[in-house]
Amino acid sequence: MLTSSRQIRVEWGDCDPQGIVFNPRFFVFYDACTAGLFSAAGIDLYGMQKAGDIAGIPMADTRSSFFAPVLFGDTITIHTSVKEFRRSSFDIRHEVMKDDVLVAEGNETRIWTLNAPERPGGMKASPLPEEFVKRLSGEPD
Repeated sequence: MLTSSRQIRVEWGDCDPQGIVFNPRFFVFYDACTAGLFSAAGIDLYGMQKAGDIAGIPMADTRSSFFAPVLFGDTITIHTSVKEFRRSSFDIRHEVMKDDVLVAEGNETRIWTLNAPERPGGMKASPLPEEFVKRLSGEPD
């Protein structure tokens, strides 16, 4: 699978009064890392959405486990890749490393959706396009 990595320096606004990253901030980090993975795969979801080719990739499930604190001023590296593809959904895994130690792990399940003309403004799940799976799998063109 294709893996994208991103370094993040923890800022004051990411932390609680004790200087520890406020756990919900990890979900903001994960979302940015998912966007980075798509970019690394050459997938322009925003452009596809504007063109009407896709309604979006809404999140159906998200969770995180925390193993050690991340503090103000720390630099973390988040490694992001697709863990599993299914018919119309896929799972993304984020490994958060600090000094080569796994400090947190995040998981997302996202659904590939198209616009639902029968429900204005609605969306419906659709099978994952082969090209999307191929790109995120890291297969050559």
